[in-house]
Amino acid sequence: MKKRSGSSARGARAAKKESATKKRKIYFSDIPELSGRQLAAMRRVGRPPLGDEPRKLVAIRMDSKVLNWLRKTAEKKGLPYQSFINDLLAEQMKKAS
Repeated sequence: MKKRSGSSARGARAAKKESATKKRKIYFSDIPELSGRQLAAMRRVGRPPLGDEPRKLVAIRMDSKVLNWLRKTAEKKGLPYQSFINDLLAEQMKKAS
């Protein structure tokens, strides 16, 4: 695979954006502190961890027929297909132990 040079248009845009970010200064002194009510109303963004450890994001390549089967089967069971894949792999892991 051919490497991209640093002089590409994409590289130039990234360098320009980085330098623009460094030049800009944000002054926080005029921003009022949050009240207790505002802090209580805030919530964590993102998915909560399930189980003992948070799940890890991975990328995997598989045949489209396999993926279609997994999605259809998960839908029939009323599960998100990625959770269904995790359940299948966890079952196999327990059988192998």
